[in-house]
Amino acid sequence: MNMYSDIIGALGEEWTVASAGGITGEAYVATTRQQKIFVKRNSSPFLAILSAEGIVPKLLWTKRMFNGDVLSAQQFIEGRELSPTDMKRSDVAAQLGKIHHSKELLFMLQQLNHTPVTSTLLLRQCAAYEQDEADVTIDEAIRWLTTHQPIDDERELVVCHSDLNHNNWIEDETGLLYLTDWDDAIIADRAFDLAMVVYSYVDEADWEMWFSHYGIRYTSELHYRMHWYAIAQTVLTLYGEQNGIARAEGLTVLRELLDEADERTQ
Repeated sequence: MNMYSDIIGALGEEWTVASAGGITGEAYVATTRQQKIFVKRNSSPFLAILSAEGIVPKLLWTKRMFNGDVLSAQQFIEGRELSPTDMKRSDVAAQLGKIHHSKELLFMLQQLNHTPVTSTLLLRQCAAYEQDEADVTIDEAIRWLTTHQPIDDERELVVCHSDLNHNNWIEDETGLLYLTDWDDAIIADRAFDLAMVVYSYVDEADWEMWFSHYGIRYTSELHYRMHWYAIAQTVLTLYGEQNGIARAEGLTVLRELLDEADERTQ
């Protein structure tokens, strides 16, 4: 309960504080009779610019607590999480395009000394993980990633959210879209984020249309890069997966991605 009393100490006795759920347990909903706010402990300094750009709910204030933690308060959105089907929508593509094309966001992350997550870095991580694995599909994936590694192009580096699950997208009552949970933001090839969205949620027949709303032309070269990142990400999510069912599902996805890659290169 210590954390709750710390937050009430920072906010004032008239506030009621409840956990907002989430894995980290760092997020809370605070209410009075007049107001409801979303409070987070030690969120990224990146939050201010995301708020200014209208990508996350409005940042109301930040306060430093006695113990050195920083609390940030955002407007509480009475909205709903997007469903997997919603992810095909043109406004989702446009919002992600806005994020990826923002020079301000990129500059801010660079100021926070984020080293770009390149294909070379990801391949190194995958290869390091492979040493603890004994699985033919993962071995095959590492070989494929090594022989098909895309060239890292600095012009393609953007701010990637890196967890574009439909649950992180919120739509308010007026139809405004917000993308929340920026704790894992990175600088990477746009294909890193795009692979997560289009492979998970958008039928390939609709990719060209989806990308027209996103703001760039869909090309075979982009598809190649997305496919590479999809395979690398799948390998990394499998590493350390203790749940047998989730692991089996991940290996099935990996097998399908490798089979599709083989078909394309024949």
